[in-house]
Amino acid sequence: MTPKRVLLIVLGFIALFVLSSVLFTVREDQQAIVLQFGDPVRVLTDDETGLHAKVPLAQNVIFLDSRNLEFDLRNPIELIVANEERLLVDAFVRYIITDPLQYFQRFSQGGRDPESMRDSFNNRLTNVLGEAMREVAGGKQISQIIDSERVEVMSAIQQSVAAEAEALGVQIVDVRIRQADFPAENAQNVYERMKSDYDQQAQRIRADGDRRAQEIRAQADKQVVTILAEAEEEAQSIRGEADGQRNAIFAQAYNRDPEFFAFYRSLNAYQRSLRSGDTVVLSPDSEFFRYFEQDGGRPAER
Repeated sequence: MTPKRVLLIVLGFIALFVLSSVLFTVREDQQAIVLQFGDPVRVLTDDETGLHAKVPLAQNVIFLDSRNLEFDLRNPIELIVANEERLLVDAFVRYIITDPLQYFQRFSQGGRDPESMRDSFNNRLTNVLGEAMREVAGGKQISQIIDSERVEVMSAIQQSVAAEAEALGVQIVDVRIRQADFPAENAQNVYERMKSDYDQQAQRIRADGDRRAQEIRAQADKQVVTILAEAEEEAQSIRGEADGQRNAIFAQAYNRDPEFFAFYRSLNAYQRSLRSGDTVVLSPDSEFFRYFEQDGGRPAER
């Protein structure tokens, strides 16, 4: 290899070293902080991605994640809830670094690499989350935390954590309870107490249902009596009107032909007497048989 070629190779390596120490790239999922002699002088957020330049040797770059990150509790947080019961709660948090400079200033004391700063932030977030959960959930019953008011409890915890995290340069996206368990030493007692509480609630609900059913049945019976009474009253009125009309018709018929009317009434009396099957003992010259005394349906002369 000729000296000229060796010189070109050496110059090429020097050029690559200079370029690598001058140029750097910020990816779309990154944010960057440019440090000069250890002090931040420039912040590149996710809308300034691409190729950038820095001063060799004097400046270096720290890259932070701009994606939605997740934090999981290393150990469940123990809570003392309203009824003095202990509860172990495991939760996770999703967050975004929205202010890289503030984040760097808060968590770079333990180390300026991204992993060290993230460990410092996770420790701080563990304390913040624990304080928020104790403050919000400490005044609640166990059934409210894990069932009836779970959404409201988580929303209140998220708001409390978000207010603290904002001062750390972080936006809280979501806080969720992954699991809530009782310590092994008192789990059975808690389960028995919860079972007793739910049994009492069921009894109250059944009692309320029975009382309501009785009220409905009493109201329905009252309506039945009222409807029947009104119907009977209306029926009596209709029957009275019908009887009045019938009597008026009979009176008109009697006035027109009293003899025919007497004959008609006698036939009805014969029909009712003979149909009943009862034995009737009467004198042959009884008025009841007046229309049987002479052929042709004419009564005998008296």
